[in-house]
Amino acid sequence: MRTLCASTLIGEFFVIGFAGLVAMKNPDLTQAAVWTVCGVAMLLSVLLCGMLSRPGAVQIGWALQIGLIASGFVVPTMFFLGVVFAALWWCSVHYGRKVDTLKARRAAQPEA
Repeated sequence: MRTLCASTLIGEFFVIGFAGLVAMKNPDLTQAAVWTVCGVAMLLSVLLCGMLSRPGAVQIGWALQIGLIASGFVVPTMFFLGVVFAALWWCSVHYGRKVDTLKARRAAQPEA
């Protein structure tokens, strides 16, 4: 699960950074607002990568995804990205646990 979740978070880091560059072209948004929202989200996604082995990391990941959706109130593009990232986070957690279960079963089987 850690590999899928970390890949998702690193992907979020880059996409949010590029979205910030695009959002800066919007005359209704200030640079400070865009980089505050995008910078905090990017920083949290990288920090969470390092915390994935700790208890509660998945719940913190969900809090990050909810925060990304909520950041759409400041940068409207983030509504769409937040929903996409939340769906991707769910897939990473769901399928990552399945992969971990399969790996554990194979490790428990004696070599033939």
